[in-house]
Amino acid sequence: MESINRTAIELVDEALDFAGELDVVGYELDNGATVVDFGVDAAGGVEAGLLLAEIQTAGLANLRTRMGEVAGAPRQYVELSTDHPAIALLCSQKAGWELEFDSGFEGLGSGPARALVGQETEFERVGYYDSSEFATLAVESTTLPTEEVAEHVADLAEVDAEGVFLPAYATGSTAGSVATAARAAELAVFRLLELGYEPTDVLHASGAAPMAPATRDEDLAMGRTNDALAYGGEVHLQVARDDDRFDQIVSTAREEYGTPFVEVFEDAGWDFYEVDERVFAPAKVTVDVIDGPVYAVGETDEELLAESFGYR
Repeated sequence: MESINRTAIELVDEALDFAGELDVVGYELDNGATVVDFGVDAAGGVEAGLLLAEIQTAGLANLRTRMGEVAGAPRQYVELSTDHPAIALLCSQKAGWELEFDSGFEGLGSGPARALVGQETEFERVGYYDSSEFATLAVESTTLPTEEVAEHVADLAEVDAEGVFLPAYATGSTAGSVATAARAAELAVFRLLELGYEPTDVLHASGAAPMAPATRDEDLAMGRTNDALAYGGEVHLQVARDDDRFDQIVSTAREEYGTPFVEVFEDAGWDFYEVDERVFAPAKVTVDVIDGPVYAVGETDEELLAESFGYR
């Protein structure tokens, strides 16, 4: 497979070429790294969010929006589909790079640059590591990444700063809402990995979740976007091997089911590393086993979603 950082850079170039149409802003830092603002200060709409999610999955997933309903009211959903779930979702899309500096900058990184470092468990399990002169890391933060952030990425990814590309967005932005809704399938595949299932035995993954309303309140945004996945996310997986733990993939398998995420985070003092990773799961999953049974587990909770989204 071609370097996922090289395929991602083509999508970053697309964002820069159509920055005006997408309402994103690209600029070069003093050290030569490139930042593309999808939703920190920039307006970045739905199409920008779809392209951001494509960058996060390194072009290995198809993304689109469709109209659906939440509690009987029209709602836009984000759909993702990939024939390369282990690499696209675990080795690229997953948000696994913590960014915290003495300067005060805080953020969370996702995207193919993670595969240049390969320090997380999933890379060993999948058996994939990337090599490229480019490093693309999507940065989820309320502030735009600085030279310090770019140098940190360059050092760990072992590339020159000029080869670092940092798409950036706030969770509560429109682009952030789209990109987060695109994570339903990733959560399901990651839960399987945590349960001990071989990620390379997941042959196809498709997911859909409603877009949470955009908000400048990042705490509210964190609650809404996670509620969208845990109470509205639906996933279909095609797998090569049967397992007796598929019923544990969904959010209904956790004790906290029925609790809005804003309350889960408040109970943890907004320290996300104090939150059990098992709570991050989609609401419903169907698993097709090749030459085997079909499992359908979980349920959505549209009334909770409507309350979380602020429906009147």
